[in-house]
Amino acid sequence: MTANPSFVLRAAEKVVFEERPIPQVGDHDVLVEIKKTGICGSDVHFLLDGRIGDEWVVDKPMILGHESAGVINKVGKKVKNVKLGDRVAVEPGRACGVCEDCLGARIITSKLCPEMLLAACPPFDSGTLTRYFSIPSSMVYPLAPHMTLEDGAMMEPLSVAVHAVHKLAAFRAQQSIAVFGCGPVGILCMAVAKALGSRRIVAVDILDERLTFAKSYAGAETFKPPRAQDGDEKTEAYARSAAALKKELGIESRGPNSIDVVLDASGAEASIYTGLLIVKTGGLFVQVGLGHPDITIPMGILMSKEVAVLPSFRYGPGDYSVSLGLASSGKVDVKPLVSHRFKFEDAVNAFEVARKGHSEDGKSTMKVIISGPGVAIDDV
Repeated sequence: MTANPSFVLRAAEKVVFEERPIPQVGDHDVLVEIKKTGICGSDVHFLLDGRIGDEWVVDKPMILGHESAGVINKVGKKVKNVKLGDRVAVEPGRACGVCEDCLGARIITSKLCPEMLLAACPPFDSGTLTRYFSIPSSMVYPLAPHMTLEDGAMMEPLSVAVHAVHKLAAFRAQQSIAVFGCGPVGILCMAVAKALGSRRIVAVDILDERLTFAKSYAGAETFKPPRAQDGDEKTEAYARSAAALKKELGIESRGPNSIDVVLDASGAEASIYTGLLIVKTGGLFVQVGLGHPDITIPMGILMSKEVAVLPSFRYGPGDYSVSLGLASSGKVDVKPLVSHRFKFEDAVNAFEVARKGHSEDGKSTMKVIISGPGVAIDDV
């Protein structure tokens, strides 16, 4: 077996297994032996298109993967927070540490350092679908003894949800939330809202199996948007969908039957437009899903209702710690989201299942986990 086998994207729809050098470790860094990695939608986008929009373009070979957990294999001379053998979740970024964002000017929002290098995101060519990954020691978090390495890998998408719901939306007990898009991030946003004492959770998706999962996992009320009618202008279809949602679930614009927070985890224009129509007067809309960069929104209604709109990008300071607290205490159970598991050598098949949304047996995907090189699937 080679020393540092890696799953490398060379161009759109062209991936290969390569031997890569074992990364160097600075005084404040650690070397993590990666054990479990989840496939993110961004990984699939890069694989299929070689880019996400015009900002992130794969122009050189890049190791895929960034939702990971592993075991500390080596520590730098000045590392004090972890030791050899510790099981850790990896926050997959490396910032400059000296700009105004890093020093706290935007401490309540994302890590927006202009020099941020995020695993498996251009221009950084290093990802976590490899055996060894080097990262500053401040970006790894020890797992509680009862947490599995799979749990650790799930801390990345959970932190996206924590950032959107807990930090940006400042969601409180007895508030209501509607989430558009019941993929992993959308489901975890519901889980965070439930853990924070939500009064009501509404899940919206076009896939029946995902709505069923949202209902059983988060106790959500569910709504499947109607198909557009022939001859509809798109905004007419969106308005009809919003009206149907409000009628079916008894949603009002004000009062106890209103929706305090609407969160879109789909990136679809239809979802965003519909969500802005159903959020309560004076409510909050949070955009998490990344879709087409140019969309139509009902600006007049948004203004007349004075809806606050917040974009959410990745996660920021403290989000991983909150995620670990929610998971280790049992307030958020990430285990039910893992739907498929693959060996490292079967990474191509794993990405195919993630892309299609189901395996050959027809089972729908939620989160696909790939074990690290030489790690057994059932070694969780």
